[in-house]
Amino acid sequence: MDVKTLEMLEFHRVREIIAEFTSFSLSRDMSLNLQPSSDFEQVSLLLRQSAEARRLLSLQPDLSAGEISDIREVVKMAAQGKVLEPQALLEIQQTLSASRRLRGNLSKLRGNLPLLWNIAQGIVELPQIEKSITACITAAGQLQDSASPRLANIRRGLREAREQLIDHLESIIRSPRGHKIVREPIITEREGRYVIPIKIESRKEIKGIVHDVSNTGVTLFVEPWTTVEQGNQLRELVTEERREIERILRDLSIGVAAHESEITHNVALTAELDLALAKAKYARSTRATEPILTTFHEDGKGPAHQQTGALKLAQARHPLLGEKAVPLSVEIGRDFSILVITGPNTGGKTVAVKTIGLLVSMAQAGLPIPASEESRVPVFDGVFADIGDEQSIEQTLSTFSWHMSNVLRITESATRRSLVLLDELGGSTDPVEGSALARSILLYFLSRQTMTVATTHYSDLKLFAHTTSGLQNASLDFDPVTLAPTYHLTVGVPGGSNALATASRLGLPAEIVTAAREMLPRGAGELETLLASLSSEKQRLEQLRLVLQKESEEAERRNRELESDLQRLRKEEQDVIRETQDRVAHEAAELHREIRHSVSELRKEKSQRKIEQARRALATVHQSLQTQVWEPSTGPETAEQTLDEGIGPGDTIRLIESNLEARVLSVAQKTQQIEVQVGQTRIWLGLNGVEKIAQVPGAADSRATLVKKDVGKRKVSLELDLRGKRAEEVEWALDSYLNSASLANLSEARIIHGFGTGTVRTIVRDFVASHSLVKSFRPGERGEGGDGVTIVNLQRE
Repeated sequence: MDVKTLEMLEFHRVREIIAEFTSFSLSRDMSLNLQPSSDFEQVSLLLRQSAEARRLLSLQPDLSAGEISDIREVVKMAAQGKVLEPQALLEIQQTLSASRRLRGNLSKLRGNLPLLWNIAQGIVELPQIEKSITACITAAGQLQDSASPRLANIRRGLREAREQLIDHLESIIRSPRGHKIVREPIITEREGRYVIPIKIESRKEIKGIVHDVSNTGVTLFVEPWTTVEQGNQLRELVTEERREIERILRDLSIGVAAHESEITHNVALTAELDLALAKAKYARSTRATEPILTTFHEDGKGPAHQQTGALKLAQARHPLLGEKAVPLSVEIGRDFSILVITGPNTGGKTVAVKTIGLLVSMAQAGLPIPASEESRVPVFDGVFADIGDEQSIEQTLSTFSWHMSNVLRITESATRRSLVLLDELGGSTDPVEGSALARSILLYFLSRQTMTVATTHYSDLKLFAHTTSGLQNASLDFDPVTLAPTYHLTVGVPGGSNALATASRLGLPAEIVTAAREMLPRGAGELETLLASLSSEKQRLEQLRLVLQKESEEAERRNRELESDLQRLRKEEQDVIRETQDRVAHEAAELHREIRHSVSELRKEKSQRKIEQARRALATVHQSLQTQVWEPSTGPETAEQTLDEGIGPGDTIRLIESNLEARVLSVAQKTQQIEVQVGQTRIWLGLNGVEKIAQVPGAADSRATLVKKDVGKRKVSLELDLRGKRAEEVEWALDSYLNSASLANLSEARIIHGFGTGTVRTIVRDFVASHSLVKSFRPGERGEGGDGVTIVNLQRE
């Protein structure tokens, strides 16, 4: 990428901003050395890594690389045989720990963040190095007593020797003689020896070694003879401590040196991850996103608008202006390849050009850009600019010469796949020649299909851009009421220079402005008025478009809410159905138990006819439950019966809902109810659920025969598969099946519950163990399905 262009665009300031979000020096250096790339695959990879880092921060907003340092130099020193200081070893431990934690975080999210994990998985965990340093070095960077048993003993001896020495010196100070000869009642240290301050006039009052004299010369720092031996012992222990510390640090340094390559590699990978996180943090602070990358046709055929490499920036903001930046939207390379921006000199044309160039450079450096997500950026082979003010122009050249030298450099380097930025094209010279030169330069880049953005204040270039295919006008809006620039870019409408309005706004005397306006050539004022009118109309249409877009987005939002409500209602409906099914299944199981109890009672009566009646009722209930119909039966549509139609004590009736026969015991004319007996049970019923059965000789036997025939025709499977059923469904399904099997006179049934966790198997075997229709049960044998099956033997009459 062109270095001079990056300087003009102030790309270095963007790098400095990114660097502020890094955690340590290496990733900071990497940020400050970021360069745009023209390699499509490399740029794509960097942007996708940035997107993953943004996703990571959304999941863990407070994530950072942690306490990490660029320890490569100290590790290299260890590899050269040098003994590292405790603080350096502590930084190594902290860095290894931070790298390991970062790797662990990304390992948990490897499915969602494959690119970041691809970096992190290269980090080599060195827990033994971490543990050995942690066991020896404190968080403050000091060697702790427990670093070795010998060090602990030495330091224990040091503490005792020091306490004894100090006690001895304090006793001298506190003595009556001490009060006379001591300058101050303190104990201090000189040259590693403990001393007391003695008045110079009392020198002969105490025997000892003078280690120092005060600056005033009135105080001697004396080590009494009586403590010299204690001081010697203390110095010996200090020497032993220093040697032991040296040995421990050497061992730790040797351990670090053995893993120099792994540690150095870990630091580099961690810096790479930290830089990705820094980009994501920058994006979070500026609402930046990764643009979509587009490519150029390799064959170079066809006009620019047929190329796929269109540049589209939507709601793009200059990254160095913060909240003051006015968003711009522009698309170049689809319908035209050259954009000519006109407008007032103070209207922001240069900022617009810099915004386009800087955002393209950021994207090609793998950085998120402050623009909306639909922005599209081609990977240019170079971005070339001629943007400058008086401060950036070399002293030895005129303004025009400086600009022309830049244009020459660009024409020599730019290709069909380049982006060219030209600020105030053809300026700083005679307007007629400058305008002609500007038109020829634009035609040169148009013929080479080079995407170009140029700014100018020449009026004839507006007409040139309007009439030349492949060029498009754009303008920076000017508020006709406040006479101030709005800095809003409008594509398709040329802008006026508004020089007179700007001069007036800046405070130039009114008579000067009026005189200048009168000096304008005929038609110039009308042209500026027309341009202003067109600009105003386009602004009105743009505002209308935004209103319609907002209404459309609101309609889409309401549709999404309605769809969400519909999904919620469907879910609630399914929950209610499921809850109802569970309740019905529970009630059905209870009913089955009651019916079995009734059948058991009937068996005791030894009445074959009544047993068959109970079986028929049980079959009816079973069929109703199997079809999931659990509503009270209303019976056939017949006229309502009354007691006047002949139902009386002793008659036989049929209970329509259960298909069960009963004998009438008594009647109640007033309430239109009858008392009936079924087996041992007596109940009062209304007439809607019963019908009278005519007493025909021999009918009872025929009915019994018919019931047996119907039951015998029932087809019941020899096995029941309960796999996949919920625990609460198992008992009901099993109970229903056992009743059907009993009605079909099966002697044996195979219940399949599978292995799984064993929950269904336990429910099945607990249930059949107490079931009245089950004679015995056992686990399946090898050829029958093993323990995933239970074989049930049924009771038979």
